[in-house]
Amino acid sequence: MKSVIVAFLTCLLFLCSQGQIGGRSSKCKCFNYVARVNRELIKTEPVVHPPNIFCQKTEIIITIENKERCVNPQSPLGQLILKNKSRQTKKTAVSTMSAPTQTNTRSSTTQ
Repeated sequence: MKSVIVAFLTCLLFLCSQGQIGGRSSKCKCFNYVARVNRELIKTEPVVHPPNIFCQKTEIIITIENKERCVNPQSPLGQLILKNKSRQTKKTAVSTMSAPTQTNTRSSTTQ
């Protein structure tokens, strides 16, 4: 009887763990924001996390001196990052929709 209960609980645990979203914690990532950032010190492209079910606010994460820092989306730098991201998204959407498809048309010569 105990082995049936253990097997049932193991299956239940397995099914519950499969339903979890991997890689995302159930909290916001940003709590403290940097006050000012010199744009030249930013090492990588900023990562923008849009609002989701776990965190209802937009989060912008940049890398400075091998440390991840959060930028306030309402700050001038945050607004600039969001504006550039929206431009990139629009440009990518337009280029994928209007990009001509290339066909390989090889002319054959007969001898």
